Amino acid sequence: RFVLSIKSECLNHVVPLGERHLRVLVTEYVAHYHIERPHQGLGNELPVARERSVAGNGRLRRRQRLGGMLQYYVRVAA
Repeated sequence: RFVLSIKSECLNHVVPLGERHLRVLVTEYVAHYHIERPHQGLGNELPVARERSVAGNGRLRRRQRLGGMLQYYVRVAA
């Protein structure tokens, strides 16, 4: 499943310009995959538990990785 995800969400959209660039892409995607991306098999929860975000009324902020190719949202205090 991971290989399909990294191919379709990352590597199919970028032409790596060498081994170092490929390593940066994979490292950033792995961090996104394990920390910021909800997983359907876990009830759309994050695989790595982190502090609970502000409940319900906080503002949503968009965060980006890899120049905006990967995006995720966090709720911040109002």
